[in-house]
Amino acid sequence: MTQGFHHIPVLYEETLRALNPQEGDVFLDMTLGGGGHAGGVLQAIGSNGRLYATDRDPQAIAAAKRHLAQYADRLEVRQGCFAEVDSWLPGQSCDGVCMDLGISSPQVDHADRGFSFLKEGPLDMRMGPAQHLKASDLVNEWDEEDLARLFRSLGEEPRARKIAQAISQSRRVAKFETTSQLAQCVEQAVGGRSSKHHPATRVFQALRMEVNDELGQLKHGLVSAWRVLKQGGRLATISFHSLEARLVKRFGHFWGASYEAGDEADTPALRVPREPFARWSPRKSIKASRQEILKNPRSRSAQLRVMEKIQDLPEGREWAWTGN
Repeated sequence: MTQGFHHIPVLYEETLRALNPQEGDVFLDMTLGGGGHAGGVLQAIGSNGRLYATDRDPQAIAAAKRHLAQYADRLEVRQGCFAEVDSWLPGQSCDGVCMDLGISSPQVDHADRGFSFLKEGPLDMRMGPAQHLKASDLVNEWDEEDLARLFRSLGEEPRARKIAQAISQSRRVAKFETTSQLAQCVEQAVGGRSSKHHPATRVFQALRMEVNDELGQLKHGLVSAWRVLKQGGRLATISFHSLEARLVKRFGHFWGASYEAGDEADTPALRVPREPFARWSPRKSIKASRQEILKNPRSRSAQLRVMEKIQDLPEGREWAWTGN
C-alpha cells in the first residue's frame, strides 16, 4: 500500500534565490524527495525549460510525480543514486543542480521504513528497495569492534564502545529485529536519558548512513554534479549534520583554491599557482530563519552552501580533493 509522502522543503526561498532559475533553463534535482524545491524550479524555468530529477526512493518519486503532474511535459525522473547521474546526463548540460541531503520527514514518520527510534518498525533503514544491506544485518552480524568504530565515525557517538558491547551481549539472547529493540538496548547501555536527545539518535544515524553509503554517495554526487553543470552554473547543497557539511566544504575549498598544495602540510612556499575551478556564492553557509525553524523544527540544523562552476575538474584528478 502506498503511504502519504508529504515533505516540507527546507530553505526553499533561499535555495531558489541562490540557484536563480530562469526561463528556458535546464536543472537537475539530485534528491527529488516530495518535489518541494523541484516545484519552485519548474515554475521559474517555464514551458521552455527542463528539470531532470532522481531519487533512490520509489515512494518519493511517486509522490513527487503526483505533486508535479502539471509540469509532466518538462520533467524527467529516474530512480537511482548520485553515482549514476552522469551516466544518463551529458556533461555541461545543466544550468543548476540541487542536492537536499539526509533523510526526509516521511521516511522518518513511516514506521515500516525503520528509520525512527520513536516508532516500532522493522530494523531496515534502506532508502531504496533495490538495496540488499539492512540495519539489522549490521547490528546482528558485525563484530563488536566494527560496530564501535561505526558509531564513533558516522555517529560521532562518544559512548560507542559501551553501546557496541551492549548490542553484542543482547543479540546472543535474541536477534535484533525492530527499531524499539535497538533503541531500548542503547538507552539501557548508557543509563537512560540524560538530555533532550534520545540516546539512540547517533546510533541510528550511523546505521542509516552505513546502510545507504551516504558519504560515499555524496562524494560521487559532488563530482557528478560538477560534470553535468555548465560553466557559470550553480550547485546548491543542503546538509544537516557535520559529516555531510565537511565533505561539501572540502570539495569547495579544494577546487576553489587558486593554488595546489605542494605537500601534505600545505607549506605556503611550496604552493603551485593555478586557476580555481569553483567559487563560493556566497562565501558563508545560509541557515534557516527563526520563523522557518518555528514552522519546521527539522530545519534547525540545515545549512545551504552554493558553489559556482568556473571550469571542469581536471581529467583524471576529479578525486584529488578526497585525498585518495
